[in-house]
Amino acid sequence: MKMMKISTLCSTSFRLSTILLVLCFFNFPITRAASDSAYESFLQCLTQQTNSSEQQISNIVVTQTNSSYASVLRAYIRNARFNLSSTLKPTVIITPLQESHVSAAVICSKQVGFQLKIRSGGHDYEGLSYISDRPFFILDMFNLRSIDVDVKDESAWVEAGATLGELYYRIWQKSKLHGYPAGVCPTVGVGGHLSGGGYGNMLRKFGLSTDNVVDAKIVDVRGRILDRKAMGEDLFWAIRGGGGASFGVVLAYKIKLVPVPETVTVFRAERLLAENATDVVYKWQLVAPATDDNLFMRMLLQPVTRNKKPTVRASIVALYLGGADSLVTLLAKDFPELGLKKENVMEMSWIQSVLWWANFDNGTSPNVLLDRDLNSADFLKRKSDYVQKPIPKYSLNLLWKQMMELGKIGLVFNPYGGKMAEIPASETAFPHRAGNLFKIQYSISWSDPGTEIEEDRLSQATSLYSFMTPFVSTSPRSAYLNYRDVDIGINHHGEDSYAEGKVYGEKYFNGNFDRLVKVKTMVDPENFFRNEQSIPTQPRSDSGVTPLLSSTTGSWKLIGGLLLCFFWRS
Repeated sequence: MKMMKISTLCSTSFRLSTILLVLCFFNFPITRAASDSAYESFLQCLTQQTNSSEQQISNIVVTQTNSSYASVLRAYIRNARFNLSSTLKPTVIITPLQESHVSAAVICSKQVGFQLKIRSGGHDYEGLSYISDRPFFILDMFNLRSIDVDVKDESAWVEAGATLGELYYRIWQKSKLHGYPAGVCPTVGVGGHLSGGGYGNMLRKFGLSTDNVVDAKIVDVRGRILDRKAMGEDLFWAIRGGGGASFGVVLAYKIKLVPVPETVTVFRAERLLAENATDVVYKWQLVAPATDDNLFMRMLLQPVTRNKKPTVRASIVALYLGGADSLVTLLAKDFPELGLKKENVMEMSWIQSVLWWANFDNGTSPNVLLDRDLNSADFLKRKSDYVQKPIPKYSLNLLWKQMMELGKIGLVFNPYGGKMAEIPASETAFPHRAGNLFKIQYSISWSDPGTEIEEDRLSQATSLYSFMTPFVSTSPRSAYLNYRDVDIGINHHGEDSYAEGKVYGEKYFNGNFDRLVKVKTMVDPENFFRNEQSIPTQPRSDSGVTPLLSSTTGSWKLIGGLLLCFFWRS
């Protein structure tokens, strides 16, 4: 029996690259020779797994010596803070052209002992889909971008590497009376957006993006391609709001299209403090979450300078699923403080409203939604909160003072209510439903690199977040997964992985966290799919499972096992 156990340990241990493990866990730099060896092993494995030639496989694996490496890496980095010369770069970038390539990438990354980061649009605010503090691979899904719209069925299959802009364009090509409730930034990748919840300016009418998902395809830790039926309802539940990258590689989602009227109406209204902005902001809190479900009014608060004096500007940006007359009548009743008139609004088609919200000029062709060639990224920081009681006027005046003193940090208020209040918190992994008036995004961006400016901007975000503590949700202080924020906790994937994961996990997922942990433990017990804020597995006392390669202690155990094998074999 003892001999059998040792043999099993040996067979498990020798599947991994011993040299890479030792270097990695002792935090020694990976040498070029070791890196090359890992690449050669990985390439050989991919060739075997896909039954392809080495030349064919090399076309989808980009190494650091490849002339296109820098451009491929940079193309989907949307936060310039994580594209510095000092940032650790991936050993290889895998750019699959078909589903079997994804399966092979998972299997082979496990075989050579490398962490696999999964990237679609690259809008992860903290760059967790493309950075790491130890050697890693990136699985970049941008080539898997097919979209199949079925107007008769009012559905579409969309691959994870497609962008929201591409999705909106393909829907518009097939129907002028259908849309999809998702984000307002066209370059966001479908994979991350939908798996983390996803919302846009139709959420009060139709709910989240993930509320309108009816099927999915995922590659699990064993490299299997599973649809909803094959993966089961627990995993399907988890990848709708719980973040797909903790559980596998989402290949595609089947989404439910929603009806949109032939004519929609948009407007933007701005008020400074001297122009009754405080009254408007206070009343917005009462109206925006409670008004007609067809109306979504986002509010932006920003410190600005007028006549060389600091002030605060409140901007309301709105989409109404209906005509101008109806909207003006509605707001005259619900929101007279805004003083909206018909000449302040614009009627247009739904696809034109998509362009308007994305800050394109009126008359811009929808073809621009297919553009991926950004070649630029700002430095940025984002945080999030949920508000469950209106902020009093006297507190708003204190907020204005704080924002003017800080100087740059802005807030974005996104109203809930409507459909969001009707869907139970446990329906999907995304929990923030009834009881929330609106969500706050803390937003600060800058264009110049440098330690001093970065420290100042990050300090502003931290200061305003601290100031807002009395006005936001508590126990937990909730946060939105797709507004990724490592300030609220990170996971080192050691012996305290569950406890560390619970810190940020309960903020992102409230009462759904432990169910996500159970799903994670069931589908990925060795914690292969992980990042700094992924769902942890259950601790050993609960599950009887110790995640492989997830801790320093685990590393010593593995190395000890290798030594034991050596002495036993000798």
